[in-house]
Amino acid sequence: MNKYIKYLIVVIVIGLLGTLFYNKVYIPKTSYKLIVPKKETLHVSISGIGNVGAKNVYAITAQSGGKILAIHTDNGEWVKKGELLIEMDGVDLPALLAVAQASLQKAEFDIKASQDDLNNQKAQKKLLQITFERYEKLKAQKFASQAEYDKAKADLDSIDAAINASKAHINSAKAAALVASKNIDVIQTKIDRLKVYAPVDGYVISKDAEVAQNVVASTPILQIVDPKTLWVATKIDERVSANITLGQSATITLRSQPNKHYKGVVKRINAMSDAVTLEREIDVAFVEIPQPFYINEQAKTSIDIRTIKDVVTIPAKVVVQNGGELGVWIAKDSHAHFIKLDIIDKNDKNFAVKNINENMQIIVPSSSKKPLSDGMKIH
Repeated sequence: MNKYIKYLIVVIVIGLLGTLFYNKVYIPKTSYKLIVPKKETLHVSISGIGNVGAKNVYAITAQSGGKILAIHTDNGEWVKKGELLIEMDGVDLPALLAVAQASLQKAEFDIKASQDDLNNQKAQKKLLQITFERYEKLKAQKFASQAEYDKAKADLDSIDAAINASKAHINSAKAAALVASKNIDVIQTKIDRLKVYAPVDGYVISKDAEVAQNVVASTPILQIVDPKTLWVATKIDERVSANITLGQSATITLRSQPNKHYKGVVKRINAMSDAVTLEREIDVAFVEIPQPFYINEQAKTSIDIRTIKDVVTIPAKVVVQNGGELGVWIAKDSHAHFIKLDIIDKNDKNFAVKNINENMQIIVPSSSKKPLSDGMKIH
């Protein structure tokens, strides 16, 4: 084969490879997406991760020891205030109550009987008093003997003793009635404590005992959350926590519902920071209660700390560091130029800047492209 033909083939191959490289490698590597800044309102926020909790979590316990007869709710169920939750076995309490009630009834009968005796004795005393006074006069006039006088006086003294005895019996019966009444109150209170009712409208987050289980007093059986006090205990870096105040609005995103956003409000700022993580707990309450919700579920909270209106904004993804300075690459006459940013403020997604206008074209950096440099030609 003629050597010129060989040279020609080599040149053609090299040309084809060069063309292929230019079109398939160089052009894609230097072709960047461009965006333009926007003039809008920038919502500056502080984000943190926390866990769902609540200000008011009620431990529902047995008020008296014994066996559980019934539990009328379960984990994950809603309950109403005053709803019957738990019934305990009273064992011999009903029998003791019946005995105490019988004792009270007997004491009341004793009081009535003794009072009737007393009334009868008082009537007898009136007659005996008249008889004694008559014999006293007759004796003074020598018309009655000493024996008749002594008998009249003895009868009067005897009725006085009987009256005093009846009064003592009445007082004793009243004391017995009081004791029986107190016993009834105590036993009835114990019986009332065998039934446990919901203290608030709430959501059952834990069931810690089962029917037929023997428990002692104050043993936790259920845990109920007051949904009105539901919040996210959010951990915020100390360096930015000073910008947070009570009442600021927030957005809450639950891990189980990443595409749904719940409105929140800052309810409490804890006074003590974590000495290890250097974070402060900010409790952000739900404005709308998620249903269902899960205590201790992880959640992201974004707290709005201020709003800046009518500013030029650029996406955070276009901001880079070059030579130790924060800035963006802009496209001008098909060449890249770096501009250091004069930043007003920022949030998780955007920067508000002074020295960028809406007419500029900003290059979106890409790790799959050729690294940008000042004056570099771009497509």
